[in-house]
Amino acid sequence: MSIPPVVPAPAAPPDSSPRAVPPNRLASLDTYRGFVMFLMIGELFHFGRVAEVLRAAGTASRFWDFLALQQDHVEWVGCVLHDLIQPSFSFLVGVALPFSIAARMAKGQTRLGMWVHGLGRALLLVLLGVFLRSTGAGQTNWTLEDTLSQIGLGYPLLFALGFTKPRTQVLALGVLLTGYWAAFALHPVPPNFDYTQVGVSADWLRENGHSGLAAHWQKNSNFAWAADQVIMNWFPRAKVWAFNGGGYSTLSFIPTLGTMVLGLLAGGLLRSERTPGAKLKWLLAVGLGCLAVGWTLGALGICPVVKRIWTPSWTLFSGGWCFLLLASFYLIVDVLEFRAWSFPLRVIGLNSIAAYCIAHLWDGFIARNLKTHLGQDFFAFAGKAYEPFFHGAGTFLVIWLILFWMERRKLFLRV
Repeated sequence: MSIPPVVPAPAAPPDSSPRAVPPNRLASLDTYRGFVMFLMIGELFHFGRVAEVLRAAGTASRFWDFLALQQDHVEWVGCVLHDLIQPSFSFLVGVALPFSIAARMAKGQTRLGMWVHGLGRALLLVLLGVFLRSTGAGQTNWTLEDTLSQIGLGYPLLFALGFTKPRTQVLALGVLLTGYWAAFALHPVPPNFDYTQVGVSADWLRENGHSGLAAHWQKNSNFAWAADQVIMNWFPRAKVWAFNGGGYSTLSFIPTLGTMVLGLLAGGLLRSERTPGAKLKWLLAVGLGCLAVGWTLGALGICPVVKRIWTPSWTLFSGGWCFLLLASFYLIVDVLEFRAWSFPLRVIGLNSIAAYCIAHLWDGFIARNLKTHLGQDFFAFAGKAYEPFFHGAGTFLVIWLILFWMERRKLFLRV
């Protein structure tokens, strides 16, 4: 069985090591990060519930159906807007790293000091992800597929690559993706496997299952699932770990690291001395190239485009969208300097970790208290069908005001 060649990389940008350009902050990065967090917290708008009520009443709306589609992950293969949240968040970690390293160097911090900070940050991210996944559980839920945990697991190697040249970063990306592809491709497809024992129904397999080479990426029977049979049972738990209902896995941090490396390349470019026009052309070219290669690998059955197990083709496909989104925000906010509209997003983006935690820990508390103090039917003023939307919008507004208060007082939660 042949292994697909490493994807050819675009011409590397000029030396973008931390000392090449004085550190500066791009408003477009905070805007993009805020947009990503807006999409995540925007689950509070409950588009799906509104669409469902309208369909049940015989007044289905294509508008609400479309919004509902974009606010939930695809079942397996494919992509909607909601699927780009985690890749974008991971990508932006990579984009920000060259700026962070440059800022620390400008302050005279030693390489050892930066490594202590980087490793500490990685550990905190992993543990914060575990903490958030354990909220309300009877014991610590040692699961490592949370966005923050996945970033933390890959962060030490990303940090090491932050001190290297773009050529080394591209080579590392190729090794990561090709090696991860080979691990799945060489893992045997289990014969006569009882998928009902791992939460996969016959109906699901008929609608979403793979055949041929792509079968090596089948839900809850692939290489990463087999690895989690060992990894997840290292930790204390009420019963033996058998599968993840969504198909997510710990080892997805490896191709997620690939997404962060793509961001690292983008961040190095943005810090380089190229003109804004040249930077935009490079971002667009790489974005379109990654989209094309990722889609082609999926279409040919070489590697399906699956976000839940973060296949290498998904790294490239979603990474392509990340490059295009970054190019769009960079053009509008930093090149054309149309910034006033982006302020609400930047409020969220400047405090993304705080926003992430508040959305996971306080949303229910805020939602309940809004009804307690405003009235149980306050948000039904436009009809019961739209109550979930307006109730969610009120909850979102309270979260945004908390973040706005923090921004005014320069209170930023950093990890």
